[in-house]
Amino acid sequence: MNLTAPLIRPSVQAPAAIVMIRPHHFSVNEETACDNAFQRVANASAHLAQQAYQEITVAAQTLEKHGVRVHLFEDEGTKTPDSVFPNNWFSTHAGGHIAIYPMHAENRRKERRTDIIEMLKQQYRVQDVIDYSGLEPDGLFLEGTGAMVLDHIDRVAYAAESTRTDPIALERFCTHFNYEPMAFASVDERGTAIYHSNVMMCIATDFAMICLDSIVNPKRREEVAERLQASGRDVIALSHAQIANFAGNAIELQGSSNRLLALSSKALAALTADQKQILEKTTELVPLDISSIEMAGGSVRCTIAGIHLTKRA
Repeated sequence: MNLTAPLIRPSVQAPAAIVMIRPHHFSVNEETACDNAFQRVANASAHLAQQAYQEITVAAQTLEKHGVRVHLFEDEGTKTPDSVFPNNWFSTHAGGHIAIYPMHAENRRKERRTDIIEMLKQQYRVQDVIDYSGLEPDGLFLEGTGAMVLDHIDRVAYAAESTRTDPIALERFCTHFNYEPMAFASVDERGTAIYHSNVMMCIATDFAMICLDSIVNPKRREEVAERLQASGRDVIALSHAQIANFAGNAIELQGSSNRLLALSSKALAALTADQKQILEKTTELVPLDISSIEMAGGSVRCTIAGIHLTKRA
């Protein structure tokens, strides 16, 4: 871990404030197992729930120590097993915009919370809230910054096609928020469609990590690689084995004196020395141990909803 990373100017790609949810009754969601190959079978238990509670507690404390402003909300309910992953149901955008998303699993729709939206309105400058959840009865889903990996600098929305990423919903989002959609079919090494884009790629200010081998169409694979390279970023190729260990599920954040790359301990261990060297040129690597939560098929990026809004005085 690089503790002496140079002072780096703030970037619109790296939020300085985030929302996290601390679950009191965490369990692996049975409703999402059908299309999430990253999930692991786990029986609901008080021990597992306690571990997840503690993992989020320590993760939030660690990020706060690095200067990230963490808005930590509690979920004491028992009917929202995936509430620890708030980035799927809402996102925030420069200029004061919030999007609320249509969710594929019915029990995940219960994760949407008015108290979080009201907090954002009170503490940050919010101009409008665009709610796409009305698309759910039509079977059109777009699970936020899980379904899309957003390049906030070049305004590109990268999206792996799946049951959770409908092209019509993607087009509507990109039209409203002024992003160029770049969708592609992506599969794991067993040929199973990757359920969320943010498990196979991560975009930061100066680099992008992506499992290019997972993109099915060779021409589209080349187009995605060229688009990322054209942005001036270092493109770090991840293997199937690395994304299986959540190496792609990371997020760049703005700390008190430098930019951070928050990722899981498991993800960090999967990276090579050369890859870490590239990452540490512009970010400090901050590993978080969330091994219990990772059983639900998501990692650090999924537990963080970035706030790209202007803070009120």
